[in-house]
Amino acid sequence: MTGLLTQAEGGPVAIENADAKGEFLFVCEHASRRLPERLGTLGLSEEALESHIAWDPGALEVCRFLAKRLDATLVHQRFSRLVYDCNRPPESDAATPVVSEVYEVPGNRTMSAAERRARVDEIYLPFKEAVSQLISDRRASGRRPVLVTMHSFTPVYFGEPRSVEIGILHDADSRLADRMLAAAAVGDVGYDIRRNEPYGPADGVTHSLIEYGIRFGVPNVMIEIRNDLIRNEIGQRVVADYLEGLLTTGVAALPAK
Repeated sequence: MTGLLTQAEGGPVAIENADAKGEFLFVCEHASRRLPERLGTLGLSEEALESHIAWDPGALEVCRFLAKRLDATLVHQRFSRLVYDCNRPPESDAATPVVSEVYEVPGNRTMSAAERRARVDEIYLPFKEAVSQLISDRRASGRRPVLVTMHSFTPVYFGEPRSVEIGILHDADSRLADRMLAAAAVGDVGYDIRRNEPYGPADGVTHSLIEYGIRFGVPNVMIEIRNDLIRNEIGQRVVADYLEGLLTTGVAALPAK
């Protein structure tokens, strides 16, 4: 295989509302379940390719609602996490998984070193450059960006149901997460909200927070939403409404610098 993406497929990164005036920058690494034509189906069934192993259902739509309301820029990946998981560094085996939950991924198990390199070069590196550049540009103009990465997770994992509904995740920098969790603790919102669940730093899920948040010294948080809550537009709007309140309250409570 000479290269991964065809000219007709376009680039791997989509940027929406690039000239936004708001401070939030939303990043959705698992927005799409699309596969490049040259990879076929990776040996997977249509059922597997529609499931959570290929993408984060509903996460992009929640991002879009929030980006519109908060006049924020949104960056999202146009190809499936099975091709390359942009929330993982190139040295991680999880970047191109050979097994995802109960599903074998034959096309990843048989790829050559050159094919894996093409995925890094054509998927991950352009995504990394796009997010890094947006943050650098905002900092250079004297604006403080606030990084929010958005994900969704399956209600049942390895046969075990999950009761947590919204996870507020962080790595070493918990400034924004702390304030959002404090806001969530006020009143009865009806959601089961937890810190660093259903995943946390030990699971390797905070790569983007480290790479674009901690490295640049900007406030950052990762949000995980159980995907049964955001299967349709009504659910997506309801959750976006709630998260808008947490995000704006959390940022307002941060020190000015």
